[in-house]
Amino acid sequence: MERTKAMLLFGMFTAFLNTRAQDVIQVKPIIIVDPGHGGLDSGAIGANGLKEKELTLKIAQAIVHYNRTLLDNQYDIYLTRYMDTLISLGHRTKLAKVLNAKIFVSLHCNHADNRGTNGLEVYLFNGFVPKKSLTMAKAMDGYLQQQLGYRSRGVKRANFQVLRDNREVCPALLLELGFLSNEDEATHLEGKEKIRALGLAILMGIKKVLR
Repeated sequence: MERTKAMLLFGMFTAFLNTRAQDVIQVKPIIIVDPGHGGLDSGAIGANGLKEKELTLKIAQAIVHYNRTLLDNQYDIYLTRYMDTLISLGHRTKLAKVLNAKIFVSLHCNHADNRGTNGLEVYLFNGFVPKKSLTMAKAMDGYLQQQLGYRSRGVKRANFQVLRDNREVCPALLLELGFLSNEDEATHLEGKEKIRALGLAILMGIKKVLR
């Protein structure tokens, strides 16, 4: 009888320890942020000389900063590049699969021959994607419009490799954050405060779509 009680108590204690361990080891959602271009690939060049590769990295760094300072590292955020280096598209997309990411967000800025063209665009892969991905894209588009006052050019589809390669891995979005060929948008995007505001808006947009 005493042996049975002892075994029962031991079993209860083991279950308690396992529960506590699960409480302590809480896996944070993993987010991949991809600052477009880098190294020899400058991306678009703004009317004011602003380089897309520099802007996307600064925005990505702002996202990491606000995740740490405002959200107390609620997410594990990994960048596909941390400095001015050229990383292949294949290596950028493999990161999401290796880390089992919840979402992949690629940051870019646009360019057009018509210097009057402006606005925000959110891209999805142009083939089949889960309904969840489309829902996330629309939510991100709406949130950035609301928070930043950007004119939206809508959620669009494209065969970009970072979207195509991740279509079965996790929701993947490519954000075109304004046109550097537009003098007003280029000037707006070069200010430190504007870059930080953009990074914060994207982070909170991610928080919104991951609910």
